Amino acid sequence: MSKRKRLIVLCCVALCSQYFYAQTQLGIEDLFRLADENSQSIRTYKTSKEVTDEALKAAKAQRLPDINVAISASYWGNGKLWDRDFGNATKIEMPHWGNNFALEAQQVIYAGGAVSSGIRLAELAQQMAELDWQKNRQEIRFLLVGHYLDLYKLDNQTQVLQRNLELTEQVIDNMRTRHEQGTVLQNDITRYELQRENLKLQLAKVLDARKILHHQLVTTLHLPENTVFAPDSALLEREILTLTENDWQQMAVQNHIGLKESQTAVQVNEQKVKLERSERLPKISLMAAEHLDGPITIEVPVLDNNFNYWYVGVGVKYSLSSLFKNSRKLKQARLEVRKAEETHQLELEQVENAVQAGYVNFLTAFTDLHTQENSVKLANENYEVTSNRYENEMALLTDMLDASNMKLTADLGLVNARINVIYNYYKMKYITHTL
Repeated sequence: MSKRKRLIVLCCVALCSQYFYAQTQLGIEDLFRLADENSQSIRTYKTSKEVTDEALKAAKAQRLPDINVAISASYWGNGKLWDRDFGNATKIEMPHWGNNFALEAQQVIYAGGAVSSGIRLAELAQQMAELDWQKNRQEIRFLLVGHYLDLYKLDNQTQVLQRNLELTEQVIDNMRTRHEQGTVLQNDITRYELQRENLKLQLAKVLDARKILHHQLVTTLHLPENTVFAPDSALLEREILTLTENDWQQMAVQNHIGLKESQTAVQVNEQKVKLERSERLPKISLMAAEHLDGPITIEVPVLDNNFNYWYVGVGVKYSLSSLFKNSRKLKQARLEVRKAEETHQLELEQVENAVQAGYVNFLTAFTDLHTQENSVKLANENYEVTSNRYENEMALLTDMLDASNMKLTADLGLVNARINVIYNYYKMKYITHTL
């Protein structure tokens, strides 16, 4: 019976190994490419960017002249003429058919900078939408990196649990042989069988967690539901370059999208100040018009003729009320500029703190990795010594169980430490927005 169980475990290990290697291996860059192509979130922000592109075109169109055409036909009733005291009413015969045609054009040549400020605001809105799109890409990429590394961690946990499960089966078989020889109690075998069941339970939980995480990745990337992929098997062999904290700080200052957004917000509010200031300046425009009206009603009796006239000229408009109405708005706009500048400085402080904290955690991850490597070495040595002592009846079963659990914990800790180094590296790239 023990040989049969061992055969079943070995078959499960072989099938699981074939399953993992049969999957399509994807690297992190492959995930980024798929996200750019398929992510609904990125696509939504890209559409918002296209909206601002059209808004900029609409703002530039304000430089073009305003041209209006009006044409109408009407029926005129007869008129009446009275004295000033409404006496002596006289009927006035009117031509019954009237017509009107007007063509007017106006070109603004000076608006106090309002048109230029409107265009600049549209350009800044376009720039802000571009930054929002880039920021969303960074967030989606970091989310995918987290899922991807968690998936890698679960796959490695699966392999470690499978190896320990196989090792446990071997120990149980040896113990059964010794039980037949009368050197091991059945209770000792039962305790190790209990450990085997716990390992099976852990393995089942890890596999279920992997299914959930794999589904989330497939959903985020909008891939077919039957898509099956695994992380790149060479990921842990990748060399991680550690820059100095000052280098990371410089990268953050140059690339952090939040800093660019806060700086753009300063420029937006500066343009709003110019826009408010333009309300206190005159508006100058060129005008031209062509009219054709009939009949001519300014004469009595009315003339049943068409009257054509045209004109060109310069118009000047100035709002005197802006002198006392816009002062508060202008002050408010200037305060918004100061607020935006202070927000930018606050953003600088927050980014600097985030980079510093991330860098410390990055170095801590390397320390943890070195510690876990030593732990694995010591755990393996302890397991070999304890196993030999137990075989020679010089150690208790509890010592063997402790050594086995220590080895399992060390193996899992080493894999997690390696993945944690990679995670903190990508976290530094996310903090500096260089993913």
